[in-house]
Amino acid sequence: MAVAHLTTVDLSLRLLLWPQLLAVVESGAKAYGISSAGPWVSELESAGVRHVELRSSTRGVSLLSDLRASFQFWREIRRLSLTILHTHNPKPGIYGRILGRLAGIPVVVNTLHGFYATETDPLLKRLAVYGLEAIAARFSDVELHQNVEDLELARRLRIVRPDRSRLLGNGIDLVRFDRRNVDPAVRQRVRDGIGAGDDAIVVGTVGRLVAEKGFPELFEAAEQLGERYLIAVIGPVDPDKPDALPSEMVDRAERGGVRFLGMRKDMEDLYSAMDVFILPSHREGFPRAAMEAAAMGLPVVATDIRGCRQVVEHGVNGLLIPVNDPIAISGAIRQLGEDPVTRDEMSRASREKAIAEFDERKVVSIVIETYCDVLLAKGLGHLIPRAWVVDAP
Repeated sequence: MAVAHLTTVDLSLRLLLWPQLLAVVESGAKAYGISSAGPWVSELESAGVRHVELRSSTRGVSLLSDLRASFQFWREIRRLSLTILHTHNPKPGIYGRILGRLAGIPVVVNTLHGFYATETDPLLKRLAVYGLEAIAARFSDVELHQNVEDLELARRLRIVRPDRSRLLGNGIDLVRFDRRNVDPAVRQRVRDGIGAGDDAIVVGTVGRLVAEKGFPELFEAAEQLGERYLIAVIGPVDPDKPDALPSEMVDRAERGGVRFLGMRKDMEDLYSAMDVFILPSHREGFPRAAMEAAAMGLPVVATDIRGCRQVVEHGVNGLLIPVNDPIAISGAIRQLGEDPVTRDEMSRASREKAIAEFDERKVVSIVIETYCDVLLAKGLGHLIPRAWVVDAP
């Protein structure tokens, strides 16, 4: 049996889908990752995941590049003899489902990581996004939704059929993201490295440097906070996106004291140095960084949108604030910064919520169970790896 995950870039394969890919490798089946090539390919292949490059696949908006990527994808899947194709939205989820079915791949599964439209977007954008998703969903066997609000919306608007849609959730490594497993000396070392004094309140955020992640309003809020507050931004630039942050905005924020740490692999160390986590996004599916921060016992300030509401219970493990509101951002940060007792209470609540709801092993289990259910329904149960059969002797 051969299983392929289709994404735009290799970063998604390594950082978002790694446990699902390893579950295929460990079962003895062939695992493929299909995306543009980047710095994560060698690590994928060393783990037994065969990477298939789509040279024209980009995160940016380019109809020509997308058509080229679709053609390259069609050519590759015709030679791979796949049993299962698992696509991930937005763009690969559209052309991948359609071409995968037309190519005769027995099982096509899609994970919706969040609709690329919100309830506040213009009607034409929502119609376009929901319409494309509805068409593509007709070519898949199962639609997996990361958050319950997206699933309910999809069923209400008949974007998906109820019998072909499931709630997947999202998960992280609860062992890696556990403050108890990070040397306390690491916290001090990281804080020293970014110039945070003992009394400083370090507010961290993680995300690509694009406006959709709420950075413009976060930078404006940072100007309203006192010197005691230090904003640390972890994440790469994303020049292909139309809302990529202009360099002058980043330069101004940096001059104002915001620390830009770039793309990092030592996230558990960085979370351990924070006092509060902030996610002022305009759109999310089920934000992994916020889940990681919660697992590390951080109170989380996030916008009151789909996805973020699945991570933050207002007043319990964090605060929910309006979208695009610098005053609300600074107010929430200051509210937690000046109240160490509440921070401690929310810290414990975040860890408890993560243990109860954000275990990546549950996500992998649902994905594998979905594969098995579809294979059995199609009379292909003999292809199921023995390792996937529950209670196999």
